[in-house]
Amino acid sequence: MSTAPDTAPAASAPDPRSEGGEEERKLPLFALLALATAVFITCLTETLPAGLLPAMSEDLRVSQSATGQTVTVYAIGTALTAIPLTAATAGWQRKKLLLTAMAGFALANTVTAVSSVYELTMVARFVAGVAAGLAWALLAGYARRLAPVHLQGKAMAIAMAGIPVALSLGVPAGTFLGDWLGWRVAFLSMTALTVALLVWIFAGVPDFPGQACGERPKLLRTLTIPGVSPVLFVTLVFVLAHTILYAYIASYLKDLGLEGHTGLILLVFGAASLASIWIVGAQINRRLRGLTVGGALLVAVASLILAVLSDTTALVYAAAVLWGLGWGGVPTLLQTAVGDAGGESADAAQAMLVTLWNVAMAGGGIVGGILLDTLGSESFPWAVVLLLLPVLAVVLAARKAGFPAARPGSGSVGEQAGAEEEAAVPAS
Repeated sequence: MSTAPDTAPAASAPDPRSEGGEEERKLPLFALLALATAVFITCLTETLPAGLLPAMSEDLRVSQSATGQTVTVYAIGTALTAIPLTAATAGWQRKKLLLTAMAGFALANTVTAVSSVYELTMVARFVAGVAAGLAWALLAGYARRLAPVHLQGKAMAIAMAGIPVALSLGVPAGTFLGDWLGWRVAFLSMTALTVALLVWIFAGVPDFPGQACGERPKLLRTLTIPGVSPVLFVTLVFVLAHTILYAYIASYLKDLGLEGHTGLILLVFGAASLASIWIVGAQINRRLRGLTVGGALLVAVASLILAVLSDTTALVYAAAVLWGLGWGGVPTLLQTAVGDAGGESADAAQAMLVTLWNVAMAGGGIVGGILLDTLGSESFPWAVVLLLLPVLAVVLAARKAGFPAARPGSGSVGEQAGAEEEAAVPAS
């Protein structure tokens, strides 16, 4: 993971920011879509076992709860290795590093598909998590460096579109494929997609240099940079809140008597998330703080609807729409915020964000399980609302560093001042 500024282009690669006139308004869509596909693969590889647990459990001759730990060990692999691998690979060429990470996915998914030994499967899933830690810390900075400053928000939005596509379409499609042809075919299809992506990256994604050894800042020193700590706090708590509900959404809907609606509700959530990504990509340069506040408020309102009005099916679907609109752009917002705050230590900050993101996901599963056993699934929406209160407080307080109204360098002083005034009204 490079800790070089995102604005530093590779000498051997064309810099999209160096062109004039019309070229400055163009995005390298072919390259960005390759990054979006990489994001899709990382996200789907993590969550795919959730829809294949019964068949995997039978073949591996372990309980479904034990098979479910294939998701946990993936998150652990990411959380444990993202920061040290970022430091160790800081000097690598960016394309070489991206190809290495995606090759890790191809290997891990192949071993998962052919393994009949539970312990070997767990090792493969841990390796997949390691590859994810490397990829996640790399992809956000890569997308930023492919675009001029005023289009970095859109570039990030395109790259992060792989997340809701994986959750709303990839998991149901993988589950269907597993039911039809067997769970091993679902994982082998991930390998095939990854191999195709390796060719795509090699042929169509520009390269960028790593950072010279003497210029690499220490990772822990990154925490002292103004704005980094607030973004990391918001990441930890916001993702924790989201995961408590999302990880147990099937159980929550079953308790409402809506178990037959789970797939459709997740599809609605995913479609709204895609719309959110488009909105964030269009407005992030001028309304970073407003969009973040608006996203947190939308998720909080959705949770309140689920908490007090969930006896009406139509309102549950409405809550799914608001939830998706609030959550879909959050990865783009947080990765952009930490990248801007980190400056020359942007990639180090991204590695910390990736680590905390996965810690929050693992924590959401644990906290959600405790809540389910002690207070019941009806406690999930209330937990989300309570956790979002400090999120909103920190975002509003970090006005100068962390969550400014407008991104630095994204426009004229007048435009940024106007955005500062507009940020008082949450974006919807």
